[in-house]
Amino acid sequence: MFVLLLILIVLLLGFGFLHPLWWVASAVLVYAAARHGRDRGGGQGHDGGTDLGEYRGYRERREREERWDRRYSRQNRARWRREDRRDREHRE
Repeated sequence: MFVLLLILIVLLLGFGFLHPLWWVASAVLVYAAARHGRDRGGGQGHDGGTDLGEYRGYRERREREERWDRRYSRQNRARWRREDRRDREHRE
């Protein structure tokens, strides 16, 4: 698809020597191709968000979850040790 677009742009540039209107048409195609490629390549889209911004949000959310898991597991670990100690004392 991209190769066909490049061929079309080159043809329109060539026809531009016959009539300058073809140069305008090729410029419009170049602009559209560059805009479309930038939207698909992870740059800023129409909504203003970037893939990089989405990744940052994902990374921050993961870091918060990991901090919570570490804190929660430490609290549980201490409670589990207390419960295990009580169970051992009751069995003896």
